[in-house]
Parts: sequence; structure tokens; C-alpha cells
Amino acid sequence: MRLSTKAQYAVRAMVSLHLHSDGTPTSIKDIAAREDISSTYLEQLFVKLRRGRIVESVRGPGGGYILARPAHSIQVDQIIDSVEETLVPVSCMEQNGRCACDDQCVTHTVWQGLGEKIRTFLGSITLEDLTREARERMTSREAR
Repeated sequence: MRLSTKAQYAVRAMVSLHLHSDGTPTSIKDIAAREDISSTYLEQLFVKLRRGRIVESVRGPGGGYILARPAHSIQVDQIIDSVEETLVPVSCMEQNGRCACDDQCVTHTVWQGLGEKIRTFLGSITLEDLTREARERMTSREAR
């Protein structure tokens, strides 16, 4: 199973936003440059993140994006849910874990269990956790 680039870029961008913002708005342009992601693509993702109440936009000079709530209360699965249509392991499964072939699919319980474990794992990691890990990596690189 692979997460889409939407999910990967959204999580990376959120870590970058939190890591470099110091509570002030950060522009898409700055995040795009740091993460080497198209600013046009990031803008589309941030529209979805704003709708998902993960970030808030600040208009005007010095504007950009800020976190909509503290990083310790933003889980990775919430970021992914904001930009993805679904977070399930197989295409026949709906977001709620049900699938159309439930009666005839002997492997349904495997996929359902995998989906639950993925969601539990991603829900156990916060933006604060990822940012702390990024800071530690930056510190160890600078020490070399």
C-alpha cells in the first residue's frame, strides 16, 4: 500500500510550517522552497488543510498560514484525511471499513484489520511528535 503524494507532501509541509513558523504566518512560497514542492500544488493542499481546520490563513503583507490549533492536538491521520478522499488499504473498502463485496470476500477481515491498524498508528502520531523528531535530526546534522 502506498500513500499518495498529496498525503506525503501535506505531512511534510505541516512539519515545515510548524518547525519554521515561530507562531507567525508562513508563506506557501517559503514552505515550497524548503521542501522542494511546487507552490501551486501546495496551495491546493493548504486549501484542503484549511477546510479540515488544520491550518488558518492570514491575509495581507506578512500573511501566510498558521496552525489552527496546537501541534500536539493535530494527528497525522487528520492531516491525511484533510487532503485524501480515503485512508483504506484496498479500493473496494469504504472509509467506514465496509465493502461492497463483504459477503463474498473471504479476506475482508484482513483488509479491515489492516485499515484499523493503519488508522490507529497514524492517529497515535502528532504534528508535535514529527516536529520534535525533525528538530533532533537537524541538531544531529549540525553537530557533524
